[in-house]
Amino acid sequence: MSMKGKALFTFQSENKEEISIQENEELVIFDDNSVDGWLQGENSKGQKGLFPASYVEVFRPRSNSNQTDCSISPVGSPGNDSSFSPSAANMPFHMQQGYYDDDDDDWDDWDDSSTVVDDDGRSGTNGHSHQSPHSNNPNVHYCAKPYMERQDSISSSRKGSMVGRNLNRFSSFVRSGVEAFVLGDVPMNAKIAESYTIEMGPKGPQWKESPTPFSCSIEDPTKQTKFKGIKTYISYRVTPSHNARPVYRRYKHFDWLYNRLLHKFTIISVPHLPEKQATGRFEEDFIEKRKRRLILWMDHMTSHPVLSQYEGFEHFLMCADDKQWKLGKRRAEKDEMMGANFMLTFQIPNEHQDLQDVEERVDSFKTFAKKMDDSVMQLTHVASELVRKHLGGFRKEFQRLGNAFQNVSQAFMLDPPHCSDALNTAISHTGCTYENIGEMFAEQPNYDLFHMLDKLSLYQGLLANFPDIIHLQKGAFAKVKESQRMSDEGKMDQDEADGVRKRCRTVGFALQAEMNHFHQRREVDFKEMMQAYLKQQIAFYLRVGQQLERTLHMYDNL
Repeated sequence: MSMKGKALFTFQSENKEEISIQENEELVIFDDNSVDGWLQGENSKGQKGLFPASYVEVFRPRSNSNQTDCSISPVGSPGNDSSFSPSAANMPFHMQQGYYDDDDDDWDDWDDSSTVVDDDGRSGTNGHSHQSPHSNNPNVHYCAKPYMERQDSISSSRKGSMVGRNLNRFSSFVRSGVEAFVLGDVPMNAKIAESYTIEMGPKGPQWKESPTPFSCSIEDPTKQTKFKGIKTYISYRVTPSHNARPVYRRYKHFDWLYNRLLHKFTIISVPHLPEKQATGRFEEDFIEKRKRRLILWMDHMTSHPVLSQYEGFEHFLMCADDKQWKLGKRRAEKDEMMGANFMLTFQIPNEHQDLQDVEERVDSFKTFAKKMDDSVMQLTHVASELVRKHLGGFRKEFQRLGNAFQNVSQAFMLDPPHCSDALNTAISHTGCTYENIGEMFAEQPNYDLFHMLDKLSLYQGLLANFPDIIHLQKGAFAKVKESQRMSDEGKMDQDEADGVRKRCRTVGFALQAEMNHFHQRREVDFKEMMQAYLKQQIAFYLRVGQQLERTLHMYDNL
């Protein structure tokens, strides 16, 4: 039965089976049961095809039964018949990517269904009552239990003087746990087993480098089958440099790791995984493109001083035993140092930083990030257009030119007494040369433009994360100002206001460290990208020149 829906986010189609949808666009949904995370429907332009289920809000008629039925609910929410996964509407933008199930993400052979219940009675995988009670893991089933608000030393003793909470409980500032941390609603855990150090560098706060840096290769994407050929998937050989022992991972393993990273490292820009695709997943070009982008993703992960030290990442890289994998997977999903508790793991410098100066630096970075995002999008568009011309326009034009030279050669052969075989051969060879040059243009993006687009795609994802991350700092600044105002009015002890300010400093140090790391990697990555592109361009035009030069010599002795 068809029903109406609305697009929550803009989606650009990647192939002919998909259709593009715009935010707030009215849609017709042919069937609200998503298949592998995709819905089939029609947009306002009358185009029919596939689009991600989590980008859509479906309008359903109310049930006549006594049970409550949401008349409007995103596909995959508790009000839907499909298995629950968090709605993209309730997530920051940088946490939406990688949520949509790939075709091979059935989880049937990967882990057992299990119920995970928090200590306070609420269901969840992170062990936090203040977080959303639903995990992104589609294989974990939850038992609904009454919500019991955690009473900690601050919130229970000074409720009357506490700074007000944000009314929007779905904002990234609230959902990330940063609000709870800044307001002191997180009791200090004496069993903190992990620590991330921020130190002062020449350009401000920076993450302390990992004591054991390493790299990781991703190779040999291999098509595999199971269930007597019914199920097909791609397996990648992943080899970390510090032990040189390969493990084999499917895309769903990367997707699981990505979602753990998003839930834990709320103030770090986690790179997006390569996009998913509803069709053509086993085509050679798509497999090669995904491998290239997974390599870039992995390079960014291993180069990050914090992400590279994550226990779940180490488990992903090192574990080759199925039983141990499941145990480590569940342990990562029960990680207590998530959300607000994660902020307790930071060790910050003693140097004083004026919060107004920090705010100005954050505003400056925000302006820079917006401008860089716009310029990266522009370069992506231009490079994509150039690829299209290489594959189509340039090839056809050179082939037309070569064919025209061939016709001239054939015309010269029609009057044998005045026919010069050497000249005809040279002109015919010139035609072949230009046809070959057309093929060279069509192949060249494999060596330069595709690699540039891969890098730009990585940075588009990183830049897309920063608005939400900066929002965390802005929210913390607002709480500092509010707490100081309340202290000045006698509604709050100055010690409490100082505590809010101190915790805001922690957020500020972490954000500045992430900003500086981004700049450091940006300089390295764009230098390498530009050098690689120019070297390939030089080599390409040298090959073109050599072909033309050899053809020219055919006319020398005529």
